[in-house]
Amino acid sequence: MAASELYTKCARVWIPDAEEVWKSAELTKDYKNGDASLQLVLEDGTNIEHKLDPKTKNLPYLRNPDILVGENDLTALSYLHEPAVLHNLKVRFIDSKLIYTYCGIVLVAINPYETLPIYGTDIINAYSGQNMGDMDPHIFAVAEEAYKQMARDERNQSIIVSGESGAGKTVSAKYAMRYFATVSGSASEANIEEKVLASNPIMEAIGNAKTTRNDNSSRFGKYIEIGFDNRYRIIGANMRTYLLEKSRVVFQADEERNYHIFYQLCASAHLPEFKPLRLSSANDFLYTMQGRSPVIEGVDDTKELCTTRHAFTLLGINESYQMGLFQVLAAILHLGNVEIKDRDADSSLIPPNNRHLTAFCELVGVTYQDMAQWLCHRKLKTATETYIKPLPRLQATNARDALSKHIYAKLFNWIVEHVNKALITSIKQHSFIGVLDIYGFETFEINSFEQFCINYANEKLQQQFNMHVFKLEQEEYMKEQIPWTLIDFYDNQPCINLIEAKMGILDLLDEECKMPKGSDDSWAQKLYNTHLKTCSLFEKPRMSNRAFIIQHFADKVEYQCEGFLEKNKDTVNEEHINVLKASKFDLLVELFQDEIKATSPTGQVPGTGGRTRLSIKPDKSRETSSKEHKKTVGCQFRNSLQMLMETLNATTPHYVRCIKPNDFKLAFSFDPKRAVQQLRACGVLETIRISAAGFPSRWTYQEFFSRYRVLMKQKDVLPDKKLTCRNVLEKLVQDQDKYQFGKTKIFFRAGQVAYLEKLRADKLRAACIRIQKTIRCWLARKKYLRQRSAAITIQRFTRGYQARCLAKFLRRTQAATIIQKYQRMYVARKRYRQKQAAALAMQTILRAYMARQQYQALLREHKAVIIQKHIRGWLARCWYKRCLQAIVYLQCCIRRMRAKRELKKLKIEARSVEHFKKLNKGMENKIMQLQRKVDEQNKENRSVSERLVTLESSYAAESERMRGELGRLRGFEEEAKNKTNQVSSLLEELERLRKELSATQQEKKTIEDWAQTYRDEMEKMVSELKDQNGLLKKEKDDLNRLIQEQSQQMTEKMARAIVEETQQLETDLNEERSRYQNLLTEHLRLEEKYDDLKEDIIVSKPGHRRTDSTHSSNESEYTYNSEFTELEEGSRAAEDVTRGIDTSLTLKLQKRLTELEQEKQSLRNELENKEEQFQRARDDAEYKKARGAELEYESLKRQELESENKKLKHDLAEMRQSLLGDAASNTGAPGSPAYKVLLDQLNASCEELEVRKEEVLILRSQLVSQKEAMHHKETMTEPSVFVEDVSKLKDADELKQAYIGLKDTNRLLEHQLQTQRRGYDSELEALRGELQNVKEENNRQQQLLAQNLQLPPEARIEASLQHEITRLTNENLDLMEQLEKQDRTIRKLKKQLKVYSKRIGEMGAGQTEGQTSPGQMVDEPIHPVNIPRREKDFQGMLEYKKEDELKLVKNLILELKPRGVAVNLIPGLPAYVLFMCLRHADYVNDDQKVRTLLTSTINSIKKILKKRGDDFETVSFWLSNTCRFLHCLKQYSGDEAFMKHNTQRQNEHCLSNFDLAEYRQVISDLAIQIYQQLIKCMENILQPMIVSGMLEHETIQGVSGVKPTGLRKRTSSIADEGTYTLDSILRQLSAFHSTMCQHGTDPELIKQVVKQQFYIIGAVTLNNLLLRKDMCSWSKGMQIRYNVSQLEEWLRDKGLMTCGAKETLEPLIQAAQLLQVKKKTDEDAEAICSMCQALTTAQIVKVLNLYTPVNEFEERVSVAFIRTIQTRLRDRCESPQLLMDTKMIYPVTFPFNPSSLALETIQIPSSLNLGFLTRV
Repeated sequence: MAASELYTKCARVWIPDAEEVWKSAELTKDYKNGDASLQLVLEDGTNIEHKLDPKTKNLPYLRNPDILVGENDLTALSYLHEPAVLHNLKVRFIDSKLIYTYCGIVLVAINPYETLPIYGTDIINAYSGQNMGDMDPHIFAVAEEAYKQMARDERNQSIIVSGESGAGKTVSAKYAMRYFATVSGSASEANIEEKVLASNPIMEAIGNAKTTRNDNSSRFGKYIEIGFDNRYRIIGANMRTYLLEKSRVVFQADEERNYHIFYQLCASAHLPEFKPLRLSSANDFLYTMQGRSPVIEGVDDTKELCTTRHAFTLLGINESYQMGLFQVLAAILHLGNVEIKDRDADSSLIPPNNRHLTAFCELVGVTYQDMAQWLCHRKLKTATETYIKPLPRLQATNARDALSKHIYAKLFNWIVEHVNKALITSIKQHSFIGVLDIYGFETFEINSFEQFCINYANEKLQQQFNMHVFKLEQEEYMKEQIPWTLIDFYDNQPCINLIEAKMGILDLLDEECKMPKGSDDSWAQKLYNTHLKTCSLFEKPRMSNRAFIIQHFADKVEYQCEGFLEKNKDTVNEEHINVLKASKFDLLVELFQDEIKATSPTGQVPGTGGRTRLSIKPDKSRETSSKEHKKTVGCQFRNSLQMLMETLNATTPHYVRCIKPNDFKLAFSFDPKRAVQQLRACGVLETIRISAAGFPSRWTYQEFFSRYRVLMKQKDVLPDKKLTCRNVLEKLVQDQDKYQFGKTKIFFRAGQVAYLEKLRADKLRAACIRIQKTIRCWLARKKYLRQRSAAITIQRFTRGYQARCLAKFLRRTQAATIIQKYQRMYVARKRYRQKQAAALAMQTILRAYMARQQYQALLREHKAVIIQKHIRGWLARCWYKRCLQAIVYLQCCIRRMRAKRELKKLKIEARSVEHFKKLNKGMENKIMQLQRKVDEQNKENRSVSERLVTLESSYAAESERMRGELGRLRGFEEEAKNKTNQVSSLLEELERLRKELSATQQEKKTIEDWAQTYRDEMEKMVSELKDQNGLLKKEKDDLNRLIQEQSQQMTEKMARAIVEETQQLETDLNEERSRYQNLLTEHLRLEEKYDDLKEDIIVSKPGHRRTDSTHSSNESEYTYNSEFTELEEGSRAAEDVTRGIDTSLTLKLQKRLTELEQEKQSLRNELENKEEQFQRARDDAEYKKARGAELEYESLKRQELESENKKLKHDLAEMRQSLLGDAASNTGAPGSPAYKVLLDQLNASCEELEVRKEEVLILRSQLVSQKEAMHHKETMTEPSVFVEDVSKLKDADELKQAYIGLKDTNRLLEHQLQTQRRGYDSELEALRGELQNVKEENNRQQQLLAQNLQLPPEARIEASLQHEITRLTNENLDLMEQLEKQDRTIRKLKKQLKVYSKRIGEMGAGQTEGQTSPGQMVDEPIHPVNIPRREKDFQGMLEYKKEDELKLVKNLILELKPRGVAVNLIPGLPAYVLFMCLRHADYVNDDQKVRTLLTSTINSIKKILKKRGDDFETVSFWLSNTCRFLHCLKQYSGDEAFMKHNTQRQNEHCLSNFDLAEYRQVISDLAIQIYQQLIKCMENILQPMIVSGMLEHETIQGVSGVKPTGLRKRTSSIADEGTYTLDSILRQLSAFHSTMCQHGTDPELIKQVVKQQFYIIGAVTLNNLLLRKDMCSWSKGMQIRYNVSQLEEWLRDKGLMTCGAKETLEPLIQAAQLLQVKKKTDEDAEAICSMCQALTTAQIVKVLNLYTPVNEFEERVSVAFIRTIQTRLRDRCESPQLLMDTKMIYPVTFPFNPSSLALETIQIPSSLNLGFLTRV
């Protein structure tokens, strides 16, 4: 396809622009051949007409498709030209914040002027071991490529870093060296990598300065060779320097500074050690004040000096030398302040007692007179005489400055020399990587000698670069068997010849310097005469005769000839050097010890120096001679440059081109003009041009097929992918010259990939249109059907509504008629009722009035009658009473008179006796009668009296009533009289009242109106008050609800706070565990180094030296003491043999190991304390109980052993006496065979007795363990417990002894039961007290909660937290007190146990001593005595001899094959065997055997892991067995906490003599180390699979296509042979899981391993995603989510969903979701912020910046959206780290997992070769 055919409508092109260099435009009309112009529209909508050059007819550059913009490699662009390169760099730098870009073999680095978090150790680890094309561009990728090629090709490498001042060359070189130091490490303990890095601050201090373009500009070039040994570890380095800018010492332009070291000294002048230097502020010295910018923003010179001094110390330059260097530097500053005055026109002088000259002389140790003399004079020598001539002030000042520059140059060279000495090593260098940090191409308004040298060096480097690029292109074509056509590229050899050839510029300059009267003008004329007509690259300016122009590869540069000769000579006064050589200052003399006279070749007086002086440091490998000292600067520089080029040509170069984006140091600001200048100057565009001249786009057949499969028809697809691609290309591209087929790749001309992309996009667009058409049709029909259904529904509802409205209208009409009827009826009835009511009211009033009148008349008449009645009655009664009173009075008088008469007569009769007697005779009967009458009369009197009383009372009442009535009548009479008098007054009053009534009625009406108004107002007010009351009630309810919600929130908040505090404590515990386990890892690493050193010592030692095998101690888990002893002895023995071992390093290693051991112990204690804080309070009661039972069992066992020993001693003594006493029999004599046999049988009987004793002890231990459930009386009377044992005791003595023992046991149990009851009572009381305390605490908590609820929320939270802290502190103190008590109890019991163990040992020794050795055997028949033996039960122990211990360890650990054990035997068999052997050692109370067995086991496991640590099966096997051994030690330790799940038989197998808690910790540490080794081994297996399987492989085929790639080919995403897929990862995970299950690994431990596996998978995948721009796309997000779902499915299949592995993948899941969600609006930003909680802000922004559309239909993320995300995430408190830590290992725990397997049932297979073990 012709190129002109691509210029169609809507095609985008680049046109030149004065401001932006290139501007994008779009064609509005197709271009046709012959058109003189193009119709374009700019991006801002402006229409322009672009005219074509009528001569060349060159069309503007075409713009690349959007999907290619922002590519990592510029060579991946379809159109390779300047605007495409510039635009790609700008997009990556401004939009994506990416500063690195590949351009073929060149890494383009743009200075961001901002610190970026992309240089951490995590980034280094991410790039380590990766292919250069697999990761995003980075300086670390270049460094890794150099390091890898050095190791692979056995060839030295070079990294050439170039660029303008301020472009970032020094930083790039520094990071490259940091990468080598981090990745390779050092070959010795001398920390050479730290020294290499420490050289940077020193060189920056003495060689870097602030310029207008850069705050830390390197004012010299350097080439650092980093040396490596044969294992590619750093062993040393060497530095060569070039082009030191000496003139900066004496002169600085505005806004610039001198070298940093001067300002660091001035800023630290206040320090005591710097007082003798007499320094002050930098503004006080001429050499530091000229730039008027003494301070760099953000830089603390005082701290920088501390860094410099620390670097000096690290490189071996001690304090005295440092102070000497600072003394020389201070002297230079003082020398600059020496004022020289005019004496006359031809001479000058220095005033006497000049303060600064005095200081200078004192600091450098010279005399004041000599220095003052020769600063103002010079010495001239002729053939016969010597003259001293005074100097004018200007020449004297120049001579002073020249001396300052010379001293500084010498000091600079001395420092470089000593830095090199510190970096040199005695180890042989195998290879090296050189890092060249040198000036880039420079051009200024005024260019002088230094710019000439710099550009000359860049010409040489560019030539080397062009040749290397051309060579690589040629190799690529030849490798693919493509027809090779010579590519025309720029060769700058003519320019180099112009400079360095014979009669070249440098040759003529040196010749002119030798001339007696040579000058810059004469030299310029020679240049014009020699080159102006013969060389096209040399030109003469039109307006100047003292300048010349050279056409360099980058640009034309005009050089001013003024100062060239003086700068080329670079001389200093000889007398100044002599004065300094005579100094008393040793360091200064050392600086000038090799000084040779440096006068000019012609002997002329040195003139004024230019702005810059150049110093060349010669190669130190050659002996400097006087001739070399007399060489000019240009000659020395040419020779040095030639050596540099030879070095570079002997290495494989790697190029880093640093670009300065702007001249104002603005962060991420891009100036296209400046960038284009530097791109042209650094050779990037030349690389592009060379690539574009051939076939720049290269695809593998598989990648081409995958990308352009959409352009093929089904019939075009053949089994042979290569043939398929050929057929398709022949159809798509007619011009055969546009592509070539190689062996593995297809090569395309420039623009062809864009054409293919256009075809692909058109095809996809057509497919999209068809899909859209179908989808839109389906959507439209669906919408139509939905609308039709909706319309029908609306009509139905509308009609129904209308019908309902009609019915409602009819109902309302009828209702209105009815309402009217009833309303009218109501009105009529109301009117009638009103009239009726009025008539009735009138009748009622009239009738009432008449009735009242009649009533009043009747009332008056009735009252008058009553008055008359009462008056008349009263008058009658008054008359009656007077009459009655008179009659009664009259009667009384008459009766009195008669009574008196009768009395007198009776008195006379009484005086006569006879009369009396007479009377008495007839009176008796009378008396009786009278008596009866009297009684009757009395009765009648009583009745009458009663009636009288009744009548009197009634009469009194009636009298009283009548009196009252009379009084009332009298009152009425009086009242009637008064009322009669008052009638007139009442009539008057009535009239007055009527008037008042009318007035009152008026007032009443007014008041009623007011009352009505008031009532209305009050009702209104009441309604308002009711409303307000309702609102208040509502507010009250809201407040109550709010208070409840706040209370609930506070409760939840407190709960969350407690949960968070708990989580924080768990996190702290995990951190402590992690720290402790990391220290174990560090300890293991140091231990391995120690073993390597010990092996080196043994190898270097001619003989073999044994060490004491019993040197190990139980106090040191890893036998550090013995190892240290061996190391020290080995070191002393090896000092005479070899010199390669550094004793100081060994001592430092010992010290470091000791410190790590102490720190490990402290961390272990902290870890135990924190773990015990969670369990101690809960297990305290159980622990006490278990400990008490254990102590009772121990005491019981001890008593039984004592009694048994006494009995056995007694029986044995009697037996021996009986045997020895029988002297008559020969067969029974000592030494006879019968005696031997009898003793053997006696020993057998003793063994049987031991078995019976163990059975009795077991029985008693069972009784002790069951004593809480047994009653004392039942224990005394129940015989069934002992039936079985008693039935076995057939012998009478045994029965008797057992009976006695049982009696003692019963008594002991009774005593223990009573003691336990007392303890139970005391514990019950204590629990009651605790319960009471808990109640009080609960009440106090409730009170505190009530108080807190009344506080504001902030104060409430603070108070609650304070209370919680106080409570936890108190609990902690209580627990600490309990722990101390328990520790004291344990120590006391241990002491007692040791005493009893010692006693038992003494008893056993006494028994052994009592035995006599038998005599010799006689060969005659022996008839042994038969003693019956019963078969005994096994106790789950294995016995072995001490000499078999090595065989045991060898067969069971060192030579054991894990696969056979895992398949054929029970899991954990080696652990069970070792524990059974340990149990026997404990049973026989052999502490030495226990110690040696455990130490040998631990060391052997370490040895096998060191030998086969890369075998996952071996590591997994021993992790499982180590954990099982640890669980056995816990299960059978006797601790109640570990015996809960044991059977009775297992409890009998507990260890009895030794507490192995310390060894449990040692074995736990060993298990941690094995676990970490397992993780490391597993990581090494998984690491190569993760990126390929999770990211690169297309699990869902066809979702994503392969984008065009550049020269740096990435790993193919198509599954070929050897390519890992997701299935590979799943198979490997299944293999890991099945292996661990076969080995019997604890399920909890398997969960932790799987969690760590998934963390590694997620972290590595996410890190690579964050560092690979090509992986950040929508389709890749879908692939990742599918892969994660497959991993989750694997977890479900294995039943591991609860192990926490899924949570470790959450960052990766969220990153995949982030790739797939919309990224446009603020709502999308909010959704992203809420979704990506597991990702950091840096990771989210990085993914958004890297997001790259694979197809044209996807859209890029806008910069504004990314800024919105950053704004929303600004308040997040998180780590700024970008990558996840792939080396992080979760802290491992080993939950106790008891075994149900009985030890006595374990059978040892013969395949283990353990026949020497005996079951016990």
